[in-house]
Amino acid sequence: MDEITLEEIIEILKDVEEDVDYENETALVDNRVLDSFDILSIISALNEEFDISIPAKDVIPENFNSAAAMRDMVQRLVDED
Repeated sequence: MDEITLEEIIEILKDVEEDVDYENETALVDNRVLDSFDILSIISALNEEFDISIPAKDVIPENFNSAAAMRDMVQRLVDED
């Protein structure tokens, strides 16, 4: 599959919570910008959009603190598939 862009990830994130500066925010979980319901929605949207399954072991703050971290996780899961 092609490289996943940050823009693709940000579009998905904006569907979940639109009033966040995803380009610059690097502590989405740590600063409680996103709550657990947001994370579940994001996981569902990423799974559906990229035809992946995010395993429980990857549902950690480091993978969801920024759009870039989410992109890296999704790219890794797509590449593993």
